[in-house]
Amino acid sequence: MDRHAWDERYREKELLWTAEPNRFVVEVASGLTPGTALDLAGGEGRNAVWLAEQGWRVTVLDWSKVALDKGRTLADARGVAAEVAFMEADLVDWEPARASADLVLVVYLQIPSPHRERVWRNAAAAVCDGGRLVVIGHDSSNLTGGYGGPQDPAVLYTADEVASVVGEHLTIERSERVERSIETEDGMRVALDNVMVGVRS
Repeated sequence: MDRHAWDERYREKELLWTAEPNRFVVEVASGLTPGTALDLAGGEGRNAVWLAEQGWRVTVLDWSKVALDKGRTLADARGVAAEVAFMEADLVDWEPARASADLVLVVYLQIPSPHRERVWRNAAAAVCDGGRLVVIGHDSSNLTGGYGGPQDPAVLYTADEVASVVGEHLTIERSERVERSIETEDGMRVALDNVMVGVRS
């Protein structure tokens, strides 16, 4: 999907996803001292807004103007508009300021390799000393063993794949497949995601 297709998808409903943060973002970030954060492919800003509520100063990058406008509305409604900046950018072409963020998120950016590897490397470069990179995605195993998510194997990956790309620059603190319960019309289902956390020491 190109940015125009994503704009159209975000126009389909008030919030395409939810206003609540991703549970694994909450799990990883809850014990951290607030600082500066980058939320790459941050969409409607649900994770960024939650981080801002915890005291972080966050910049969201996404290529969908519609999603970013929704994110600004959400941040304003939650009283954190001053703490969250929204920037339109194609992450494949984006170059970060080096060592500029205490926390960098890449959550469900499902694009083919080598584009995703370039984004991961740039995301790692943006992490400052003592900071963390958190990559969360739909796991490759979800295609046959889990519920929902993209059905194109080319955009799926594993935590170990992320770790192999960024491990040269960061110390890998966590790299694993995780289960995410989803309530559906047919009852509870389980999606298979992955979480990778790298620290610049």
